[in-house]
Amino acid sequence: MAEENEVENSEAAQQSPEFAIQRIYTKDVSFETPNSPAIFQLDWKPEIKLDLDTRSTKLADNTYEVILSVTVTATVEDKTAFLAEVQQAGIFTIGNLPEAQLAHTIGAFCPTTLFPYARETVASLVNRGSFPQFNLTPVNFEGLYASYVQQRATQENIAQSSETH
Repeated sequence: MAEENEVENSEAAQQSPEFAIQRIYTKDVSFETPNSPAIFQLDWKPEIKLDLDTRSTKLADNTYEVILSVTVTATVEDKTAFLAEVQQAGIFTIGNLPEAQLAHTIGAFCPTTLFPYARETVASLVNRGSFPQFNLTPVNFEGLYASYVQQRATQENIAQSSETH
């Protein structure tokens, strides 16, 4: 009886979802102030542009590298004040998930985990560039991922309907 319970427990452990952070690291950083020192003479009323991107690579069974790329461009009077680019990466163990849930974890949950690190790096770079304090607002990666999935479904429906006509 005890042996049956051990077999059942080991099978259940093999089937239960698995998620672990192995490592979080900065993969690439760039900070530019192409119009300094003249930019410091202008009134500081910047226009901020934020670009986000994610990509992932399967490293081994159940092991993935996820990279969150954050690019912040601040312009004042059509001149670039600063350009900060950060690639925040993580290595995650993700196992025993259905395909849709795996894609969601890689596309939304992992970037949500990485964002605070990227946010802190951008704030530090901007501060070291002697610009006023800058904090990125939180990003809803769940919403962005849901929008992406919906957009892909719409594109697939359009492609299928054009094939049948």
